[in-house]
Amino acid sequence: MQSVLGIETSCDETGVAIYRSGAGIIADLVYTQADHAAYGGVVPELASRDHVRKLPGMLREVLDRANMVASDLDGVAYTAGPGLAGALLVGAATAVAFAAALGKPAIAVHHMEGHLLSPLLDGEDQLDFPFVALLVSGGHTMLVEVLGVGEYRLLGDTLDDAAGEAFDKTARLLGLGFPGGSEVAALAAHGNDQRYDFPRPMVNRPGLDFSFSGLKTHTRLLVGKVGPADYADVAAGFERAVVETLVIKCRRALKQTRHKRLVIAGGVSANRRLRQALDSALPGQVYYPPLHLCTDNGAMIAHAGWHRRGEGRTDGRIAVKPRWPLDQLRSPSSGER
Repeated sequence: MQSVLGIETSCDETGVAIYRSGAGIIADLVYTQADHAAYGGVVPELASRDHVRKLPGMLREVLDRANMVASDLDGVAYTAGPGLAGALLVGAATAVAFAAALGKPAIAVHHMEGHLLSPLLDGEDQLDFPFVALLVSGGHTMLVEVLGVGEYRLLGDTLDDAAGEAFDKTARLLGLGFPGGSEVAALAAHGNDQRYDFPRPMVNRPGLDFSFSGLKTHTRLLVGKVGPADYADVAAGFERAVVETLVIKCRRALKQTRHKRLVIAGGVSANRRLRQALDSALPGQVYYPPLHLCTDNGAMIAHAGWHRRGEGRTDGRIAVKPRWPLDQLRSPSSGER
């Protein structure tokens, strides 16, 4: 039986968790930073400082919750990228130092691989390879063919704004809070999604890439023509356009690869309307992480680190990759800081 500690600090969530083979996640803590709401987006320096402030206490608490001592761990996994450089370095330095003090390997994990594998945390016997994964979050919207752990082929990627970014920017246009996904969805629940016409970007072009900047611009122009009383209808129409675009591309990806299963992960995978639309379009074929594991968390990093435990390093070098394409998934070189 092996236990791996996972540390996630790629953006504005501080996540620490422990995964144990045969038992799954036995302790999990997530701290979501709140200071960024005043700025309408994540401030990298504030995020890094908060990670520094929160991590030591969270490490102690997660071990207490697991009824373990540090020497019981078999490795320490951390998010090495992609993400904010300063935030990544906080988690990487903490993980490498902790692992070195224990004489255990430090395991660099790709953030999106953590999301991609997170539905396996909710019953690994229910999901078999291969499958198509839709990874949809604040900074990423991509479709990936998954043949096995570490065997990924990028099918489609974001050309500009990701779906989560479009939600955040639309929320600002409507005077809503941050993060925008949940705020727009809550307002949309009270609106008429057919009152205004919204484009479904790139669905009439071949391929599986995504682009939401045009939809964002369309929304901005519409908001300039209407008043606050119409904002619920704007939110509903915008949300429906994003959801239908994602569903169309998912169906196309399954047809192209001839796979029967779709995994959806990332923060936007918590969107209720998206889940309902996918379940309706692809009955019995869609798998999600539990709702509390949709946003960034240490559990997915501990889990992915457990799968990658044979690649851990014991040389004490700190390596991160703020830009790290999933289809170039290799351990980050020690020269990239």
